[in-house]
Amino acid sequence: MHIAVLMLMTIATTPSLQAQPAAKPIKLVVLGDSLSAGLGLSGQDSFPAKLKKSLQDKGIAVDMTNAGVSGDTSSGGRDRLDWSVPDGTDGVIVELGANDALRGVDPDLTRAALTDIVQRLKARKIAVMLCGMLAPPNYGADYAARFNSIYPDLAKKFDVPLYPFFLEGVAADAKLNQADGIHPTAAGVDIIVGNIMPTAEAFLGTIAEQRR
Repeated sequence: MHIAVLMLMTIATTPSLQAQPAAKPIKLVVLGDSLSAGLGLSGQDSFPAKLKKSLQDKGIAVDMTNAGVSGDTSSGGRDRLDWSVPDGTDGVIVELGANDALRGVDPDLTRAALTDIVQRLKARKIAVMLCGMLAPPNYGADYAARFNSIYPDLAKKFDVPLYPFFLEGVAADAKLNQADGIHPTAAGVDIIVGNIMPTAEAFLGTIAEQRR
């Protein structure tokens, strides 16, 4: 009798597999400029929205925040970092530097700002993924060499994943850019998302492992 009661109690208090809560969505912030803000596009066509959908289509649950501000430089992103990336964020995709390059900002300033962003996020135990940018040719080879080396250097120094060139497959293609020749169309964003997905999936996989 007592044994039967004990068995019933054990069965009653053993949680079933079905009762286990689903994994909490990974909280992601895209810290960027107009390229991620979605300038000239509807909200659902922005890079963060389309990346979220692609990840969800693969069964990866994400809670995505678009912290893109049109016109922002790397220094601007650094200055608003604390309120753009709230506590509880698991990972940040940093997409900054295009405006620095367009305006000919000293690459040393861009490097310092991006270094500060990565260091501060890592200090908060927030994972970081860098999106690289390439300088336009009009500032010359020396400027391009100094600017273009920033992203691979930081990725190596801080051991963070890098997607080498955010606009890969889209830059300079008139069919994939809006009339200004700078900002991707919705079709251009689709290509960016498709190209970046392997890097993003690996990044989220690392975050999921660290949360266990």
